[in-house]
Amino acid sequence: MTTDHATIEDAASDMREDFAFLEDWEARYAHIIDLGKALEPLSDSEMNEANKVRGCASQVWLVSEPSDIPGALRFRGGSDAILVSGLIALLLNLYSDRKPKDILTFDAKAFFHELGVDEALSPQRSNGFHAMIARINAEAEAAA
Repeated sequence: MTTDHATIEDAASDMREDFAFLEDWEARYAHIIDLGKALEPLSDSEMNEANKVRGCASQVWLVSEPSDIPGALRFRGGSDAILVSGLIALLLNLYSDRKPKDILTFDAKAFFHELGVDEALSPQRSNGFHAMIARINAEAEAAA
């Protein structure tokens, strides 16, 4: 998933607008699920132990690789749960094709709290979502 947004803040601003436009959490869930359905699937070989995200109730895999943008990381991901795939899509929209320092300085937990995402998720899903954010930050730290 590549992004047309120049910065993480641009992507976050668009996401805020999208969520504000959606009237209630039923509509927001539907939007998140649609994002998950649009994710490019990972290959079977990419769904391996090295790419698996620990701490998620569902099966979740994140792949980190160099981006076409010099010095940036590209993330791809997938899950066996459609809602979780949508959460992955939200994260990829923010973080894919970004430089490690930009990833590390963006406070995703505060941003998703502002959107109310963490409050709308079950405790297990919220823990898994935070595990995905931690994995992306760890990949950025390793690449920095």
